[in-house]
Amino acid sequence: MPFDFKKEFKEFYMPKNKPEIVNVPKMNYIAVRGKGNPNEEGGAYQKAISVLYAIAYTLKMSYKSDYKIKGFFEYVVPPLEGFWWQGGIDGVDYSDKDKFNWISVIRLPDFVTKENFDWAVETATKKKKIDCSEAEFLTIDEGLCVQIMHSGSFDDEPETVALMDKFIEENGYANDLGNERLHHEIYLSDARKVPCEKWKTVIRHPVKKI
Repeated sequence: MPFDFKKEFKEFYMPKNKPEIVNVPKMNYIAVRGKGNPNEEGGAYQKAISVLYAIAYTLKMSYKSDYKIKGFFEYVVPPLEGFWWQGGIDGVDYSDKDKFNWISVIRLPDFVTKENFDWAVETATKKKKIDCSEAEFLTIDEGLCVQIMHSGSFDDEPETVALMDKFIEENGYANDLGNERLHHEIYLSDARKVPCEKWKTVIRHPVKKI
């Protein structure tokens, strides 16, 4: 059975529908940065997703090519994730999606090095015939966070975030959102196939102990 990050690390991918504190270790990602409304048809966000998956599947299927990655084992491509912020806004204003800044990411297995990543970018660009040059090998150390499983539309997230804020206030923590520590979402549902009322999204916010 291929290694499945969601099943092996349930504490990071399958939280309950009530807030909890978690200490997230350093992880490596395929990342593409951009700005603008993620719902724009053919926009920067949708192009970024295509790049992420092109590289992710090139790495996943590398064992069938002449390129061998040291320590490789078969795995399920981890879910799409996103870090979001808006200039001059504390938190997230869901009504003004045009002002979003984002870093879209897919987690990399620890055995994937920067050299392996560079090979995958070059290979995916040639084979998929899309420009993958904007992708970067990004290491993120999130540390102490509060997280929760959000069910339903992204536009309903403020109610879930309010639960998180109430929880941290009652348990001796404070939000630590800023330029370096960002609103984080992990998408467990395929929005193309699942009705929005059934979407499952992990919402994670950085916190600090008071």
